[in-house]
Amino acid sequence: MISNNYIIYKIICSTFVLIYPEYEKSQYNIFKILLKKAMTKLFDDDAYLKEFKAKIISIIKEDNCIELDQTAFYAKSGGQPGDTGSIEVKGIKLKVLDTIKENNKIINIVDDLKDLEENVDIIGKINWDLRYKHMRMHTALHLLCSTVPLGVTGGQIGYEKSRLDFNDPDKLINKEELEEKINLLVEDNHTITSEVIESSILEEKPELVRTMSVKPPQVDGKIRLIRIGDVDLQPCGGTHVKSTNEIGKIQIGKIENKGKMNRRVNLLLTS
Repeated sequence: MISNNYIIYKIICSTFVLIYPEYEKSQYNIFKILLKKAMTKLFDDDAYLKEFKAKIISIIKEDNCIELDQTAFYAKSGGQPGDTGSIEVKGIKLKVLDTIKENNKIINIVDDLKDLEENVDIIGKINWDLRYKHMRMHTALHLLCSTVPLGVTGGQIGYEKSRLDFNDPDKLINKEELEEKINLLVEDNHTITSEVIESSILEEKPELVRTMSVKPPQVDGKIRLIRIGDVDLQPCGGTHVKSTNEIGKIQIGKIENKGKMNRRVNLLLTS
């Protein structure tokens, strides 16, 4: 007698082949793909994790890329650069040159694959100096966003300086006033926390979304929010410090006109 599990398996594989005929030769691979678990993003729970253990689940040899079953490497997205660092496997150290997101997967670009194989245990180490600076910058940009009551049209996090672009046709942004206000928020030492809500809540509270051109990242119909005390609350999938005093002294750099509507505010950390 044929088991119910086998029948279900055959139905799933047959349906998958109709959608992806290139997998027709191997129903085993189809089943493996279907059962593959989503990567665990360790940085969501602990942005301060500098080292972690994981397993290689996929290798893309032609691009020197690997995918892990869980990771603390943040992938380039939302204006925040991807993490760099190293991966140690079987006594060999590989440089992680960049971390990107591809087809909803977090991919590490390494300098050399050596003779790596799938299902091998590794130790990942984050370039902490770079990551921590990006975390401080990212939280500083959220404070900047909360201080300027205008729509955000773009932004980028960098190591030396970061920026936000605002819809400011009336030239309302004042550099000196802005720098004073944002540093007072830093000194007040607000706590930064994260929470997850159903994406449908944003329909009831559209004011939470400050970006005018980019939709907040959704995972399984849920959206992650970053809260800075009672100062700011907005969707964000990036990494942040735990309190505003970790940011240090903020300097507002050059404010540039980018067309008739947009003004670019550059931000630097001086400590």
